[in-house]
This record gives sequence, structure tokens and C-alpha cells, in this order.
Amino acid sequence: MKRNVLIITILLPLAGCATLTTEPPPKISTETPAVSVAVATPAAMDTTDTTATAVAPNHTATPASEDHASATSQSNNDALSPNLDIAAEDPGNIWDRIRAGFAMPDLDNTRIEQQLQWYVRNEEYLDRVVERAGPYMRFIVDKLEKEKIPLEIALLPIVESAYQPFAYSHGRASGIWQFIPSTAKRYGLEQNWWYDGRRDIYASTDAAIRLLSALRDEFNGDWLLALAAYNSGSHNVIRAIRLNQRKHKPTDFFSLKLPRETRAYVPKLLALKKIVANPEKYKLDLNPIADEPYFERVEVDSQIDLALVAKLSEIELDTIYHLNPGFNRWATAPGGPHFLLLPIENAETFRLNLAQYPAEKRLQWVRHQVKKGDTLKLIASHYQTTPELIKTINKLPSNKLRNNQSLMVPVASQALASYKLSATERLNELQNTPQNDGVKVTQTVKRGDTWWSIARRHNVGVKQLARWNGLAPRDKLVPGQSLVIWSQAQRHKAEPVSLTQIDNILIPDERNMVQRIGYRVRRGDSLARISRKFNVSVDQVRRWNRLATKSRLRIGQKILLYVDVTQTSG
Repeated sequence: MKRNVLIITILLPLAGCATLTTEPPPKISTETPAVSVAVATPAAMDTTDTTATAVAPNHTATPASEDHASATSQSNNDALSPNLDIAAEDPGNIWDRIRAGFAMPDLDNTRIEQQLQWYVRNEEYLDRVVERAGPYMRFIVDKLEKEKIPLEIALLPIVESAYQPFAYSHGRASGIWQFIPSTAKRYGLEQNWWYDGRRDIYASTDAAIRLLSALRDEFNGDWLLALAAYNSGSHNVIRAIRLNQRKHKPTDFFSLKLPRETRAYVPKLLALKKIVANPEKYKLDLNPIADEPYFERVEVDSQIDLALVAKLSEIELDTIYHLNPGFNRWATAPGGPHFLLLPIENAETFRLNLAQYPAEKRLQWVRHQVKKGDTLKLIASHYQTTPELIKTINKLPSNKLRNNQSLMVPVASQALASYKLSATERLNELQNTPQNDGVKVTQTVKRGDTWWSIARRHNVGVKQLARWNGLAPRDKLVPGQSLVIWSQAQRHKAEPVSLTQIDNILIPDERNMVQRIGYRVRRGDSLARISRKFNVSVDQVRRWNRLATKSRLRIGQKILLYVDVTQTSG
């Protein structure tokens, strides 16, 4: 794979649109407060779900560091060597450097072998992952070496997120290192409407290294246990160790009774290590990644429109988002961070162009005249910004607005749809991509709605429903929130009124006799008997209650039924 994989640097000038007022904006100095969220369990994002047995040694190797700084200008003696071209030297392959920094045990185990064979069978998957990893890998390897961390950890984002910077798991974990909200907050990764530090390549890598180092120390240098704790939490690993100690059993990773996902998690990493160590052995062609920096950090000191960043650095807007995936919207966050990661070959171009660009034009502005019914929340939503920022910019003492009051509001310099990798546009694309053969339904969340109740109503899975809306099942639903559902329910042909249908049995509104009921299993009941009693089919009862074909009913068990109460047998 070539150094410029993933990031396309075709020079396309970004044209601005929207005619806006030219009045200079007020100065901004505000920080949007971080969002505090509930604890959740991190989840790996790989597509495998199989599982590996041995003890990690209590040591880490310190790989030799290499100087990869760009060559400086030579003295006049260079005239004696006119053919010397230091810049043209081969930077080498990062995989060679990673192999040299391996420090974890080289183990053979059934679970490792299972994961290894999956990767071998799915070479195209590895190719895609390596392509995505290209721009970030050198930065991560440098950070790991500096902290004397085994370079196997550079492969961990493959297991966690397949190196997808916008990855979001069913466990509410985000970014290439898959931080959950609570852990991210503990390690200083801010999360607000404008910015999510869990996806920030620079900040999240630093946080991941600090977390992994703390786990290594907690488990006395045993990296396999540290990795297990990174996936499932220290408490799970400690509980499993204590259980084995009471039973006088070994306490190495492969001997512990851990969650299924964690039992597969560490073997995935060790399988990847085997592939990187000797790809030829497995008849794999591991695409090269140049062992040279891809991006550098550039300070900007204030909020700035990301389309303007792309224009001044002379690269595509998507490139800006891929290197700076922490930014959720059309601009950097007003409260920071006030730096950007840019491709090395474009960084100086950006600096020079930014220095000549008026600071007050880093954002576009409109003057909004307050009308009857306007609120800060409505105005902010219309202009894709936050009420707090409008309030701060306009020095409002409260949320109250007056008719004909004039407000200055920052706006995107381009149509919002052109910011394709902003959180809003990514969600819009996700929600409009057909997911199954169902009918697209947009539903507004009402008080009392749950993921389960909505999923049942449309005969879809809870995880599916959450994924279609860029959320996790543990995310809280809010009344008024809009959800897209690819509903499997069909309209009942014999019913003239508008109804929702599950497996051809109607869930009614108040005008109909079809009702959702809970039935308690009695002595002598069977699925067939219950089905006859309520005039439904056995298959329907199984589907509504997710019962396996050979499931047995228990006395007192509650069965969910959707029935026409005028058609029951008693």
C-alpha cells in the first residue's frame, strides 16, 4: 500500500456559497461543557466472533528507536555531491519496525488458531484495514516506542475498530481505540456537541497508552491480562482470577472464565501478531506502509470552518475529517482543541495561507432577527450550532429573547450537505441507506417508548434499530427524537384503517379490537393449545417471544400475544 492510501490530495478549490453579512463578528472565548454519560462495557468491532492458552512473561522489550526526522539543508559542501538526494531515500516499511518491537509471548493455542484462520480466509478484509491504518500507523508506533509499550499494541485498533475512525459499537464505544463515555471522561477526552475526543486520533492514542500502561501495572506486567481488562474492565478480570485462586487453578489469561467477547479478543491480537511476524508462512501479502510521518500537528488558536481549512491547505474536505474525526460539525469546537492534523506536504501551505487570511473571516456570520416563537434552541438547530454559543457570542444574560432582537450567529461557509463526514451528514446517509427489504418509517419517540417496544412494533431487532440510527441500545431515547426504521411490518389487507402489523397480526390503535396481551402459561398448556385458544399460529407465537423450535414452556411463564379479542376461543 502506498503512503497516500486513503487520503486523496487532488487539488480541488472549495467554492464558498451563501451570501452573508460582512459585519465583523464579536470575539469568542467559550467552552462547551463536556457531556457526562453512563458507564458501559467496551466492545470490539471486528467481524469475527470466535476465540485462544498460555501465560505472558512479566517484561516488555524496548525496541530500538530510529530517527525519522526530515533531513535539513546541507552546508555548501553539498556542492561536492550534486547527486545526493536524501529526500529520495526509501523510508522503509513500518511492518519491519513493528516486528522488531514485538514483546508479547509467541503462543500456540486452539483459540488463536481459530482467529488466525479467519484472517487468512479474509485477506481482502486485512487489505482494507491496512489501507485505513496507513495514515495513522507511524504516529501510533512512535508513541508506543516512546512509552516502551510492546508494538503488538499498534495492531489493537484492528481488533477494536478495524481502524475506522468513525466506528461506534453496540456498547457505546467510539473511535479507533473504542473508548466508552465514562472511561473517556476519566482519561480527559472531552465529549460535547462540537467535538468527541474519543475519535480524535491524537488525543485518543495518548489516552489509550495511559490506560493500557495503568492496566499493565495493575496486572504486574502481564499484557494478556491487561488487554483482557481493556476489553471487559478490570473488575471482570480480577473476579475471574479470584475465582480460579479459590479453586486452586492457574490464573493466566487462557485459564480464566471471562466474557465470550474477551475470550476471543486477546487471541485476535495474537493471531494478527503471527500474521505480521511471518505473512509469507500464511501465503498473505501484507501491503507495505511507509515508515515515515504522514501528518503533523498545526496550531490554529481559534474556531475555524473546516471547509476553509480544506481550501487553505489545498486538499479535499474528506481528508480533513479523516485526520480530524473528533470534530462533529462543520467547524472546529469553539472551546478547542485549537489544532489540526494535516498531511505533512500540505501543512506549510496551510500555515502560509492562514497567515494571510483575516482572523475575523475564519467563520462566516449571519444576522438573525428574532421572530415570535423563536427560541435559542430553535435558532441554534436551524444554523447547526449550539444555544450556548449563540448566548455567549451575543452576551445574553438569559435564554429569553425579544421580538426583533438581532443576534449574530456563526454559519457554515458551504451547504451543510458538502460536509459529508460531519456527524449530521454521516447519520443522514446511514438513515437513508436501505438496510433490509422493509419499508422506511420515520417515528418520533414518545414518552414511555423504549428500544424494545419500538423494535417489537416494527418486527425488527433492537440492535438493528439502534444501528440504523447511529446509536447503541444503551443510548437513552428522548421524547421528540426522530428514528428511522426499516419496518418489516406490513399493512393488513382486510383492514381499512391504518394499522401496524407484526407477522400478519395487527397491533391496534384505540379504534380496533386487536390487542397486545400477556398470557401466563398454565398447567397443561402447549404452544399449539395457546395458539388455538387465541386464533393465532404457533410460528407467530414463537416469533413474538423469540422461542426456539424446541423450547419448552414453563408454568407461570409470560407469553406475549397480538390477538383480535373477538376471535379468541375463551
